[in-house]
Amino acid sequence: MNNRLHTTVILAMTVDGKIADYQNSAARFGSANDRTHLEQQISLADGVLFGAGTLRAYGTTMSVSHRQLLQARKARSQSPQPIQIVVSASADLDPQWRFFQQPIPRWLITIPGNKDKWHSRKEFERILIAPENNSLINWTTIFQQLAELGLNKLAILGGGELIASLLAENLIDELWLTLCPVIFGGNAPTPVGGTGFIQSQGKKLQLLEVKQIEQELFLHYLAVNNEQ
Repeated sequence: MNNRLHTTVILAMTVDGKIADYQNSAARFGSANDRTHLEQQISLADGVLFGAGTLRAYGTTMSVSHRQLLQARKARSQSPQPIQIVVSASADLDPQWRFFQQPIPRWLITIPGNKDKWHSRKEFERILIAPENNSLINWTTIFQQLAELGLNKLAILGGGELIASLLAENLIDELWLTLCPVIFGGNAPTPVGGTGFIQSQGKKLQLLEVKQIEQELFLHYLAVNNEQ
């Protein structure tokens, strides 16, 4: 694990493996049980990481509201809310989104050329500058920065391009995938975007747990590549 923070991907997907429809609409096909599960997983994290596309789709993020989960965070000496960390190379985000009015700590990860777009504003408590490697974010360095800032557990909510880039650097430890009883088909986003991996380099998983709640399956995986 190289003494870095622990990462868990948390996503709902359709039976045919889509995380949104072909129009990239906000994914609202999960049940109330899935939303409860998502809040529980987020409550365990020190930070929540998601891409700008995910934020644009929703305009908001999930905070921890359940009293018992808030009490558990306090008992673990965590902050009342996990830090919400947005990844945006362009840093083109609308300050009118409800996300910026939510009572949560907000951080931004962007590239050097756009570091000044939010510098003099109050929306983000901290702006992290991502070193680039051939126009790609160097996630290993960013994760080192997050660990140095006191984060130990990170929940990752998408989208698929972000998850693909983290998998490529073996920076995903666990995945919670909710399988929902619906099919979208077509050219819709999947949990892992990007150009993909050839078969011999596919990221292997170990199934840790399966739970069925009504019509949904909750699948818990370990990314075994990180344990080699």
